[in-house]
This record gives sequence, C-alpha cells and structure tokens, in this order.
Amino acid sequence: MSALGERDPGVSGDPGVSGGLGVSGDLGVNGDLGVSGDPGVNGKLRVRTFTWEDPAATAAAGSGLSGLERMRAIIDGTLPPPPIARLLDFALVEVEHGRAVFAIEPAEWMYNPIGSVHGGVAATLLDSCMGCAVHTTLPAGGAYTTTDLQVRYIRAISHDTGRVLAEGRVVHAGWRTATVDARLFVEADGRLLAHGSCGCVMLT
Repeated sequence: MSALGERDPGVSGDPGVSGGLGVSGDLGVNGDLGVSGDPGVNGKLRVRTFTWEDPAATAAAGSGLSGLERMRAIIDGTLPPPPIARLLDFALVEVEHGRAVFAIEPAEWMYNPIGSVHGGVAATLLDSCMGCAVHTTLPAGGAYTTTDLQVRYIRAISHDTGRVLAEGRVVHAGWRTATVDARLFVEADGRLLAHGSCGCVMLT
C-alpha cells in the first residue's frame, strides 16, 4: 500500500505527474541483489520497488495554494505525495490549522540490524508531521525550514506493532520562528512509541 492509502502501481503503473516511473524496473532501491547478487543467509531475497512523481512539478502545481490547502490537496489526491512518502510508504491522513497527522504500517524492510524498525523511520515521521503542522499556518508562497529536531524513543517498533500515527501540533507560530511538539503512537491502543519537538524558521 502506497502513501495516501493508494496501492502503489509499481514500475508498470501510472507514470504520475512527470511521466517518470522512478526506479524504472530496478530490483530494489538501487537495483542491487543483496551483496554481489548473494540472496542472503537464508536464501530468501526480498525485493522492493517504488515510484514517485517529479517534485518540481508538484511544487509548481501547488504554488498558488496556502499551506493548509496544499496539505489537503495531498490528502485528497489532487497533488501527489512527495518522494520521501513514496519511499517510506507513509501517508498524510489529517490536517487542520497548526496540526498534521501521518500514518504508517511498520514493515520488515524498515528493520535495523537488531531486528526492529530503524529509529530513523520514527524520526522522519516526527519531523514530517511537525514540519507539515507549521506548513498549515503559512499563506500561499510561504516557506520554512527546520532548524533543530529532538526525538525521544520510548518503545521499539516492529511489523507486529500495527498502524502507527505521528501527530504534530504547533506550540508557537511567529512571523520569524515556530516551535512544534509531536508524538508517535500506536493507533489501536494509544501506546506512546516516541515523542519529539522541533524549531522552524520562516524563509519568506
């Protein structure tokens, strides 16, 4: 299942906004079959592919929208998700002024060497929901960037965890800076997995 809850068309599907199919049929993200074609320790090689749309074309298509309008356009499919959402297979599912929620289904391909979902996936989700929460407060043409990110990991995540949500809420939105808090939790029971905060600076 791809970002925004749509099944990913794979290398033979819809070419998207730019007509490019991303990996163009490569086996895996970089086309490599493990290490020099070695199928791995147990002989069961996993292969994953993904596609994405031209981010420059998407940015141009959304340039006349406010931040909140742009986020809503991604949710309803008017605008495609960014490549990072395609790569990690997460989706923007809720937005309102000063708030954004992403969802992800943890999977084996996200694992680190010790057998759990890599902390970078959690950090990316927290960073994304906080950045998009700030984006919802901006007018058309407004821009920002993250200045710092702090993440606290509470529990390990695995493919058995179930659907996970990342919710970011703006704490302060000024004309020069913004601060945001976020939490990552299991949708089914609310168990906290990680939480974080960040600062952003306005660029326009």
